Amino acid sequence: MSIYAIGDIQGCHEPLQRLLDKINPDPAKDQLWFCGDLVNRGPQSLQSIRLVKSLGDCAISILGNHDLHLLAVSQGNRSHYHNKSMDDILEASDCDELIDWLRHRKLMHYDKGLKTALVHAGLPPQWTIEQALGYAAELEAVLQSEAFSDYCAHMYGNRPDLWDNNLSGWDRYRFMTNCFTRLRFCDNFGRLYLKYKLAPGTQPAHAHPWFQIKHRRSRDTRILFGHWSTLGYQQSAKTICLDSGCLWGGPLTAVKLERNSAQILQVPCKQQLKPGV
Repeated sequence: MSIYAIGDIQGCHEPLQRLLDKINPDPAKDQLWFCGDLVNRGPQSLQSIRLVKSLGDCAISILGNHDLHLLAVSQGNRSHYHNKSMDDILEASDCDELIDWLRHRKLMHYDKGLKTALVHAGLPPQWTIEQALGYAAELEAVLQSEAFSDYCAHMYGNRPDLWDNNLSGWDRYRFMTNCFTRLRFCDNFGRLYLKYKLAPGTQPAHAHPWFQIKHRRSRDTRILFGHWSTLGYQQSAKTICLDSGCLWGGPLTAVKLERNSAQILQVPCKQQLKPGV
């Protein structure tokens, strides 16, 4: 069995199809890990989510911030919907089926054999891998419950910005959401700096890329993540950033995962948006 992890797609269906053609997975043996953000901003969100859904058990897709954004819009929360790039999904005959499929995706995946975790954005330094998996399951249960619509009404916001075991209700779920789907920078205490979105070096001096916090409790596990197109594809001994900026004219990236290595595969992408849009 081969496992391939794929970076942020964001509605760029045509590059995704070319990348899958290049991988040529065997659905009976191989796995495709998608790091989230299947939709939004790109030109073919409907085709992208349909394609990943059609892969069935071959695909493991976790939720990114843009996927949660689609879920919120589907429940009537349009407070952050400033373009029309997901209207094709919302108007599709299979919209309800797609939304139901999406809300049943995970926020984190862990492969014990590879000792590798997949998240969309990152983990705060206070959380172990075991704790993070528990918090992901807790939030997934909310998304899959009768509280789904209420969650969509309360998920946006940058507060609270520091973890506390006593956090409860929407504050607790919002912090979890922001870690799993929005985190880039934090300080040594784990305080989130969510408004900084550019490459390392543009943030305040006391904030650091989450994966560079030396005492991070998840540091002994290899973690794959996306979300950070301005960081770009980056591989170290214990982290791999899969988001190589397909939407912005960078390639779409996949890595073939082995226990102690990762082989990169990429396809070029036509720029769909100009930086800053």
